[in-house]
Amino acid sequence: MSDAVGRTLVAVRQEDATLIALPGREWGLLLGPDNVAARNITLGHSIFPGGSAPAGHVHPAEEEMIYVLSGRGRLVAHDKVVDLQPGVAVYIPVGVEHATVASEGEPLHLITVFSPPVVPGSYERPVAGGAGTDD
Repeated sequence: MSDAVGRTLVAVRQEDATLIALPGREWGLLLGPDNVAARNITLGHSIFPGGSAPAGHVHPAEEEMIYVLSGRGRLVAHDKVVDLQPGVAVYIPVGVEHATVASEGEPLHLITVFSPPVVPGSYERPVAGGAGTDD
């Protein structure tokens, strides 16, 4: 392998992102180990349709950060609710169950960052009685 591998800038346009349908939303892989030399981070773009409220989930090994580009909603955890609106950033520690609720009307667009890199959908196993569930 050449020393130059992974030592150059890589740009991906949002419309060229690999799209993955997840419960209640769509997630686009912008940058991560699947398409660049990144080893420790994944950057994505989530789109929650207005009124969407998928069940909560846990990332058992990944920290997550989100940044709200547009739309409004709430991020619900067992001990806190954060109002989401453009310009808000949220840190979600490893192992914290959370659920995203998009307000009615316009879609909620989030930039997502995971470290270590996430396998999209691998965490879609709701915890009974947790955030965003009716159990």
